[in-house]
Amino acid sequence: MAPLLELQNVTVMRGARAALSGLSLSIEPGEHVCILGPNGSGKSTLIKTITRECYPLAQEGSWMRILGRERWDIFELRTHLGIVTPDLLTSCTTDSTGRDVVLSGFFSSTRIFPHHHPDPQQVARADAALARLGIAHLGDRAVAQMSSGEAKRTLIARALVHEPHTLLFDEPSTALDIQAQFQLRDTLRHLAGQGGPAGRGLAILLVTHHVSEIIPEMERVILLQEGRILADGRKEQVLSERNLAELFRVPVRLHREDGFFHLY
Repeated sequence: MAPLLELQNVTVMRGARAALSGLSLSIEPGEHVCILGPNGSGKSTLIKTITRECYPLAQEGSWMRILGRERWDIFELRTHLGIVTPDLLTSCTTDSTGRDVVLSGFFSSTRIFPHHHPDPQQVARADAALARLGIAHLGDRAVAQMSSGEAKRTLIARALVHEPHTLLFDEPSTALDIQAQFQLRDTLRHLAGQGGPAGRGLAILLVTHHVSEIIPEMERVILLQEGRILADGRKEQVLSERNLAELFRVPVRLHREDGFFHLY
């Protein structure tokens, strides 16, 4: 398969500011990768660039490919990528049921509207996605009545309903309490250990500013600072006190236990 993502000298503007500046990056299919950086480092812009909500500047020597292609029908692209973002959580927290939110993934919407007509196969796949995450009981519950952890897992089921080969998580622990954070971490580990459709690996691209969210299954970490890559490589080499102090611009101490890293 072609690489999941190839960026060459990519610059993305957000207003008058370059949120990504001359970024070059390649991610292989099936690869579990964490993009780590402080707020304002360009992490969410990178996710929005992959999902085609933001576009790079057109300039000589700059190009971007997703799964080997520079041009995509946006709806076709979204069948290959499962996306979970804080913006999506806000949009989906309505009186819609968990099942309807999962079904909305087929229509690239945030709920089922009157002009949407899910077929029986889509309903069955939505129920299967809920069951896969152990939340079949949330199918008939309004998202507005769920805990933040339940709503987040419902969004993950929505991301899985297409059986994508890559899951994109943007700051997944936002608004979660400690128990929900641990449940989310277990869910990520479970998904990282599963294969995707047609025998492909189910890749996870995690964007976060929390070192503790980097699950043991992730071997590669990219440090992003002010729209540029500060470091990129194997987790054991990249996650050092020196690198993290430079990234977050504060003195830090790093501790590792049971495959997880913690800062203090």
